[in-house]
Amino acid sequence: MNAANTSFLVLASILVLFMTPGLAFFYGGLVSKRNVVNTMLSVFFICGLAIILWISFGYTLSFSGDHAGVIGNLNHFFHRGIDLTTVTATKIPVGLYSIFQMMFAIITPALFVGAVLGRMRFKFLLWFIVCWSILVYYPMVHMVWSPHGILVAIGTIDFAGGTVVHINAGVTALILSMFLGHRINYQQATKHYNLPWVLLGTAILWIGWYGFNAGSALAINNIAVQATMTTTVATASAMIAWLLIDIYRTGKPTLVGVCTGTLCGLVGITPAAGYVTIVGAFIIGIVATLTSYVFVNVVKPKLGIDDALDAFGCHGVSGIVGSLATGFFASRTVNPSIDASGLFYGGGWHLFSIQLVATVATISFVGVMVAVIVVVLKAIMPMRVSAAEEREGLDLGEHGEQADYMVARDNEIGHYQKEFTGQLAKLNKQAGMHNN
Repeated sequence: MNAANTSFLVLASILVLFMTPGLAFFYGGLVSKRNVVNTMLSVFFICGLAIILWISFGYTLSFSGDHAGVIGNLNHFFHRGIDLTTVTATKIPVGLYSIFQMMFAIITPALFVGAVLGRMRFKFLLWFIVCWSILVYYPMVHMVWSPHGILVAIGTIDFAGGTVVHINAGVTALILSMFLGHRINYQQATKHYNLPWVLLGTAILWIGWYGFNAGSALAINNIAVQATMTTTVATASAMIAWLLIDIYRTGKPTLVGVCTGTLCGLVGITPAAGYVTIVGAFIIGIVATLTSYVFVNVVKPKLGIDDALDAFGCHGVSGIVGSLATGFFASRTVNPSIDASGLFYGGGWHLFSIQLVATVATISFVGVMVAVIVVVLKAIMPMRVSAAEEREGLDLGEHGEQADYMVARDNEIGHYQKEFTGQLAKLNKQAGMHNN
């Protein structure tokens, strides 16, 4: 066991886990006041559910054995029979590699939660994630990251999850949105619950993404350093690109726009992080933001699909851009382990054609499987809450809780004015002294 590499992967695993509560704050700050608890719980509970599923089924279906290059076997249910102390090629324990991959299995389903907020029953979401993990996510991991996978066999490269994580989650979000239909009055502008939470969540995601991308080198080496650099550059260029577009189109920069652009850059560079140059990362960040911006603000309104927080518009679209851009910008000078460089680095169209096939295959596989899962589950249980519950909000309807029910409101102060008299007089006196 290499102590340095092992320590690095422990830290990277913690950082990736940290992303999920960060996403809860990001989504929770964006939704309306009546759906904050449901949103944050729908993201955070996946930490527990996905860990149990990964230990039980995930690792063995992803990395043990092979069936047609699509799925593994169940020989190691609950990690039975696996020597967790065996070291991998980068001298880290197999047990630690399983933990690192487990964190990806947590964050991926949390991403598509943003599409279904305000109208999906929590029970349906729970069972959908169970079925989706087994029938969609683990096969995608096997096809792309297992040595026996069908997509890796044709030469697909995906450094940290462009296909496995972002296109997968984005397409899932799109299909779920189509089945759920529109929210009531969905075209009315939603008053975001807490914009500081959005910034906090974005910052946590950016920090955690270094574990996501640099950690995928599975060692402290030049590739990890390159992934750290490209992640930083792509994120910065994407952030500023969205900011400038906002200023050009509306005359005003927005915090939500800057945070969204940041996320698009992180998504776009993920499949390419360990393969591209700094210039390539800079361009990928800008193109990812431009493409997602156009989809969110121009294409989606015409399609009429109610993807509440643009999970497909950000993760799906920017993930597709990143996956395809890898075929243009990958360089064997950066990473000699790849078979061929991309088009712009002397490799011709070969790698791009492979990335195109892998991207189309991912979209097709995920789209069909998600549709099948939804149809079957809908025959067993309702997918959507009632109209009355949707109007009331899922916080009370599904959970019996509110995000800020302990905070005194103006009408409560007026109702209990006698109790507040002393405190209000003191505050008014202090305010008067300051004004003088």
